[in-house]
Amino acid sequence: MERKEFQLNDVVEMKKSHPCGVNRWKIIRMGMDIRIKCEGCGHRVMLPRKQFEQKMKRVLEHME
Repeated sequence: MERKEFQLNDVVEMKKSHPCGVNRWKIIRMGMDIRIKCEGCGHRVMLPRKQFEQKMKRVLEHME
């Protein structure tokens, strides 16, 4: 299985959209857990890294 490449401040798309209707999330913390922030309403969610990698669909914007 291919590992997904992502880094801090990247904007990602998840498999399921947020109830606010937006499917753009910004990575705001990385470690054993990944903290993401909804670009629409600002809601923040923390997920274990393994669960985040399973639920992430693709990277929309790379921060360089």
